[in-house]
Order: sequence, then structure tokens, then C-alpha cells
Amino acid sequence: MKPKKILIIGPAWVGDMVMAQSLLKLLKHRDPNVIIDVLASAWTFSLLSRMPEVSEAIEMPFTHGELKLRARYQFAKTLRARHYNQAIVLPNSFKAALIPWFAKIPLRTGWLGECRYGVLNDSRRLDQKRYPLMINQYMALGLPADAPLPQQTFFPRFDITAESQAAVLAKHKPLWRGRPVLALCAGAEFGPSKRWPEEYYADIANKKITEGWDIWLFGSPKDRPVTEKIMSLTENRCENISGRTELAETIVLLSLVSGVVTNDSGLMHIAAALDKPLVAVYGSTSPAFTPPLSPDAIVMKLNLECQPCFQRTCPLKHHRCMRDILPEQVMANMTGWGA
Repeated sequence: MKPKKILIIGPAWVGDMVMAQSLLKLLKHRDPNVIIDVLASAWTFSLLSRMPEVSEAIEMPFTHGELKLRARYQFAKTLRARHYNQAIVLPNSFKAALIPWFAKIPLRTGWLGECRYGVLNDSRRLDQKRYPLMINQYMALGLPADAPLPQQTFFPRFDITAESQAAVLAKHKPLWRGRPVLALCAGAEFGPSKRWPEEYYADIANKKITEGWDIWLFGSPKDRPVTEKIMSLTENRCENISGRTELAETIVLLSLVSGVVTNDSGLMHIAAALDKPLVAVYGSTSPAFTPPLSPDAIVMKLNLECQPCFQRTCPLKHHRCMRDILPEQVMANMTGWGA
């Protein structure tokens, strides 16, 4: 009997793709012989390569927001020869569900949304009280409709080899000096409302430098203004990695650190998947949906009436949800790091 083949239509955000591994782990737990391919943007392949559950990563040839109906149809026809038994569509958009439909995959599973009746033939109505976490919602799609979630946790986990660590450090000499390293992930792709103030990050960096730590600043090229401000406030005593590494290298470098202070971001989820001690500072968003999935993670947030607003910038202009969480409060949750 041939093994079952499943095509996962992957999410577009870094953190969401990390959390999608919970679904993959569940599928493999239920059927160790299942073949799982993931259709996703090429830039997520460095994440998928850390997931042994994935048989093949297939590049999604369309950018976010592109419909290109004819091109989608032609691309989907190329998938028919793979003879998938099921597609699980993680994004909630209509466009994401079109390719499995065009590919004539017999079972097409996903949550209802954006008029997806028909293109999905195993559509589920989401009960957010029953599935409060994003990983709950992902894993539920890997089970029969209305089946209970397993009691076993399937948290994302990335394993990094010593060989890959050595290769990345050789490329980025003289980054490693044999001292404990604190990673600061001060950016947030979503917008400034999710960013803890740069001066607060700099305050922590200055204190840890006096204790003999190295500080690595992580982020994308878009985060350079944020990390450059931290560099200025620390008299350029940090290593500003932001925008200097590919995502695959970033994952490896994060595996070397002794602790992480981070905003709610994709890097937070990567650090959690690496099982690093971390403090995650939440403001405009909520850990009730996408918390860092690690027993060594500490979430810090206030309970202001305006939280969570889920806005890119503070609509009240005061940003108290972040500014009222002080550096010394975060430092108090870093006891024992690097010991």
C-alpha cells in the first residue's frame, strides 16, 4: 500500500511557519509513513530544512497579494502528477485554496474564510474558544473534523549541528569570543507598536557588557535603523548582525546564544524552537494566540485597557503597553542565564 501524500499550503510569516511544524509533527505521529510536502515561498526553505517531517519544499511562484489566475492554474496542473491524497491549507485566503483545487487534490482541508466553499471540500468552521492558539488551529486541520486535540504537546523544535555552527562562525569571524552571548531581537516586521524601546534594549546591553557578556543584535535589513540606534546608545560595543545574515545563518547563530530578549516576532518563535531561555515583551499583540512555545520562555505584558489593539502603531500615541515595562523588570527575569 502506497503511503499517504499530503501537501501543506504554508503560511507567509516566519513565526507562523515555525508554528506550522506542530501540525507536521502531529501528522507524522499519527502516520509515520506519511509523505509531507510543503508549498511555500522560497525564503522559508531555511526553516523547512530544519523540519525533518518535510519530504520536499516546493516553491510558491506567486508573491503575497498576486492572483494571476491563469498562472496559478498552469502551476497547479504540474502538481497533479504528484498524486496527493490531501491538501491542508493553512492561510485563510481564497487564493491559497485555489492551487489544491486546480491540482484536483481529492481532499482539501482548511478553515472557512473568504468564500472558500467549493474550493475546499473539507471546510471547517473555526471555534476560537476551542482552539485558542494558532498551533491548536493548525493541528486541528490534521485531525478528522471535531476530533479532540491530543494531550501530547508537539512544540516546534530545531536541531543544529556543531558542523553548521562552525561553518557559520568561520564565515562571520571574529563574532564568537567564547563568552556568554545575549541576543537582542529589537525589530518587528508588523510595525513599531510591537517594538520595545531601543533605549531599553541598550540599557540591558550596557549592563550585560559590564558583566562580561557579548551582545548580538538580530534582525532583518528593515531593522537596521533600530539596531543602529542601539549601537549608538551602547558606544558600538554590540555586534550588529541585523541584515548581515541569511535566515539560515540567523537560525544557526541563535543556537549559540545563552539567552534572548525579544519582541513578539518571527525571531522569537525561532529562539523558542531552539529552546533558548528568553524573555518576550508583548504590547499591541497577545500571547494568548501566538506565545513563544518553550518552557524556558517568560512572557512580559501589562494589562492596560487598550491592550491588545493589534495596530501597527499606537492609536493613542503613548505606547504605554511597551514603555511601562522597564529594563530592570526584564533583567529580573534573566537570573541564571549563562551560568
